[in-house]
Amino acid sequence: MCLSVPAKIAKILPNDMAIVSIDGISLEISIALVDELEVGDCVLVHVGYALAKIDPVEAERTLELLQELGSAGERRS
Repeated sequence: MCLSVPAKIAKILPNDMAIVSIDGISLEISIALVDELEVGDCVLVHVGYALAKIDPVEAERTLELLQELGSAGERRS
């Protein structure tokens, strides 16, 4: 299964790259596929590429759901 996760852009770098934060973890990704991004924007990230700009409320809700899924998996083991 492939999964994209929401991230917030922390810093725009040269050559269509950016530093993003995914639930507190920093990661360098490519932003070449999405136009007009700014620091503070939220994007969906998949295999090191920003795929789309998303609403910040939707990003936060998605992260909460992913955390709930992780917690459910921990209870089963």
